[in-house]
Amino acid sequence: MKIIEGYSKLSKSQKLDWLVENYFDGDDKVKEEFQGFLHRDEQIQKSFDEFTENTITNFYLPLGIAPNFIINGKPYALPMAIEESSVVAAMAKTGKFWMDKGGFKAEIIGTKKIGQVHFSFNGNIALLKENFPAIKDFLMVNSAYLSVNMEARGGGVVDIELVDYTDEEPDLFQLKVSFETCDSMGANYINTVLEEMAQLLKQVVTVEKYEDCPYIIMSIVSNYTPDCVARAWVECPIEQLGTISGVPAQEFAQKIRKAIRIAEIDPHRATTHNKGIFNGVDAVIIATGNDFRAVEACGHTYASRDGRYRSLTHCSIENGIFKFWIDLPLAVGTVGGLTQLHPLVKRCHQMLGNPDARELMMIAAVSGLAQNFAAIKAMTTVGIQKGHMKMHLLNILNHLEASEEEKNYALIYFKDKIVSFTNVRVMLDQVRSGEVEKP
Repeated sequence: MKIIEGYSKLSKSQKLDWLVENYFDGDDKVKEEFQGFLHRDEQIQKSFDEFTENTITNFYLPLGIAPNFIINGKPYALPMAIEESSVVAAMAKTGKFWMDKGGFKAEIIGTKKIGQVHFSFNGNIALLKENFPAIKDFLMVNSAYLSVNMEARGGGVVDIELVDYTDEEPDLFQLKVSFETCDSMGANYINTVLEEMAQLLKQVVTVEKYEDCPYIIMSIVSNYTPDCVARAWVECPIEQLGTISGVPAQEFAQKIRKAIRIAEIDPHRATTHNKGIFNGVDAVIIATGNDFRAVEACGHTYASRDGRYRSLTHCSIENGIFKFWIDLPLAVGTVGGLTQLHPLVKRCHQMLGNPDARELMMIAAVSGLAQNFAAIKAMTTVGIQKGHMKMHLLNILNHLEASEEEKNYALIYFKDKIVSFTNVRVMLDQVRSGEVEKP
């Protein structure tokens, strides 16, 4: 029976038994396959089980390394959790490309995060706005006990604004609360403070004085953080770019600038362009135990902040200097969450030198910039498919169940040929039928 009550109360083994029985015809091989991905260390597996709900096994992603990144003069090897091999390869090449040209530079533009209390109010709006400075003080003072630890680290509530949305929705208002959360991503802290402020708002804005009491709709952190931004860039004299795949430096620089400009004005190009940026960003964010969904949502909103979806990267050529940069909003943490619970996340932080949140923001921004440079570099010279499909060759061979001998032959065979699923299948058929003689 495929409908079940109380699934969450079953043991992991029972959950898996039910799944295999109902969706895999009771195939013991399927059960063994799922169990094969469980961690051999029971304590580590127990931690994995508790990361989410209804765990039956672990879902693996490869952890790759992109070495040779110089960021603000410091060398890094970037950990990247991603299933697409061409991304890590492109990142590694880009890090090496910029090593002798000054490396990557990065800075923090801001670190404020936002939370919101949405409420309805049908009372005396003029009086609410007039008295809001006093209301704000009341909220700050009476919620301060929740921020003691955060303030000790240099953070806390920064500001509270009253936002009037009644022109767009009758009786709708918002408390827009700004936070500094230091090395924590801070979502739980922010939500706790917001919910307390919502109750305090009902206490201070009373029916007796304001002709109505706020009706709280919801209190929640916003993943849009336009004031929590890292900037990363590379720059050098054009001639230092050198000739790239037969394209002279001056021509290459102009093609890069034009390609970026296309992504700034065409949303169709910008979408794929920014997706490539997040190939790099997400891989680092996942490897360091952060929320890639929040980072992506924020980045795409930021790309649309002027009402049109645009490129997150930009390029300029002035006085013979090529400059390529990104401004990327990022809410990340280096304490809390998985950072101390997932053993590989801990190792990835150690690999990066145990950065604080600001440094990790800069590293993530660099990863997005580097991946974008690699993609644009390929597209404007040899084309995106040459390198991408070469890296994808092993995936195709594995899909077609090639032997190790066949894989080795394929790597030689496709050195000067176009890689496609069809071409690889034809090659394997010829090898297996004896039509071609293997070296």
